[in-house]
Amino acid sequence: MDRHEDEDQQMPPSYPPENPREHSAAAHEEHEARQQAEDEKSTSSKFGALALEFVTIIAVALLISVIIKTFIAQAFAIPSESMEDTLIPGDRILVNKLADDEDDLNRGDLVVFVDPGNWLDDEPEENRSGWQQVLIDVGEAIGLVPQNVGDHLVKRIIGMPGDHVVCCNEEGLITVNGEPIRETYLKPGVTASASAFDVTVPEGHVWLLGDNRSLSKDARFHHQATGFGFVPMSNIEGRAWLTVYPLDRFGTIPSASHIFENVPDPSP
Repeated sequence: MDRHEDEDQQMPPSYPPENPREHSAAAHEEHEARQQAEDEKSTSSKFGALALEFVTIIAVALLISVIIKTFIAQAFAIPSESMEDTLIPGDRILVNKLADDEDDLNRGDLVVFVDPGNWLDDEPEENRSGWQQVLIDVGEAIGLVPQNVGDHLVKRIIGMPGDHVVCCNEEGLITVNGEPIRETYLKPGVTASASAFDVTVPEGHVWLLGDNRSLSKDARFHHQATGFGFVPMSNIEGRAWLTVYPLDRFGTIPSASHIFENVPDPSP
């Protein structure tokens, strides 16, 4: 085989010869496809990160809400007229849950407490569908929905453990350890009590009355009905602190402890 035949049989590295324009276009398309895939992957990654961040924020917010509701403050709704004019139906209040024992509470404080038994038997139940009740239960559990007085009540402390509470003296006033109490928080036109009582509050309990005495089934009513109208201190959720709704009633709920400042300590 001569030199010319050998040269004829040798092929160039690329055969048939590539078109430079076609090669450039293919490389550009490949680059665009790779870039699009990377962009989609980046977008998906960003979306996942945002979704995770959103879920984390919601979870943390709910956790904080549960902690606040459990240990610091909780919302409740006022359904009845028993605390008028201090609180009226439809009010939403916040309760300071840090004030829930004898060291933090005083005569004259408004407190929310768990029904000690049969105080709410006559309250009508609201008709709700199953899903509505589930939403309400979840909202109450995390503190986003005010707890209605389905198993809670709000009244004012008149007698602390050991106090001797009597109604009424010749002026129509309740006395605590012999000291007459001029109850300026009572609903106008309402007397201290239409029924008489003479009780000594047991240790670990309180004597609670509503501000609208004519429409409040409180310690007086249950004492007459059962012989024991006292509420265990352990049932107290906390002191009513703030009215948050409606907005025109927004403000702190003042304690009336100053009205009881001259009350002497109970006799041993």
